[in-house]
Amino acid sequence: MKQIFLLALTASTLSLLSGCSTWDQMSSREKSAVGGAAVGGVVGATVSDGGVLGTVGGAAIGGVIGDQIGK
Repeated sequence: MKQIFLLALTASTLSLLSGCSTWDQMSSREKSAVGGAAVGGVVGATVSDGGVLGTVGGAAIGGVIGDQIGK
């Protein structure tokens, strides 16, 4: 069950990132923030075994890190 959840989460993250990378109105900093949030959400879900708090916390931290890297 966890493998199916992780596979679905990874597939949706990759589709989100591919869709966001083609948006012309987004700056590179915004794209980095979205990418960081997606990666952080996946890492948070993996570390917390699919826990909501870990997923949301990972996404928030990843978004901030991606925003700072995209400067």
